[in-house]
Amino acid sequence: MDIQLRDATTDDRNSIIAFDHIAQSDPLRVNFIDRVLGSELCLVAERDGQVIAYGVLEYTFFDNGFISMIYVAPSDRRLGVGSALVAALTERCKTAKLFTSTNQSNVPMQRLLERHGFTSSGIIHNLDPGDPELVYFLDRQNRNE
Repeated sequence: MDIQLRDATTDDRNSIIAFDHIAQSDPLRVNFIDRVLGSELCLVAERDGQVIAYGVLEYTFFDNGFISMIYVAPSDRRLGVGSALVAALTERCKTAKLFTSTNQSNVPMQRLLERHGFTSSGIIHNLDPGDPELVYFLDRQNRNE
């Protein structure tokens, strides 16, 4: 599978909303997408000219890098697309510390983060009822590759 990563543009909006099932019913998610598109914060993955995933790197978590979104179209999951986005965003990060989070129920994402060297850093309760958010950390400065 030939995947291309590139900076997202505002032209990617409808493609992202088409596969992001949360954006299809949540105006807050659409606002998030509108905010990050066209900035250096957002990457998209394409296959055969179609946008199939997006990832977002922000610096709003105590001025550290924070991967706030990795979303892969359901039909393209478990094929390395998420891994490619995490690697690219990790490389792009400008801070020594990089954080991200995922729901406790999202075991595939937890395993992906562990494969990229992220370690557990804490738990946040009460974001999604009954599904705590697990925080992960990567020390980019002392990373063993």
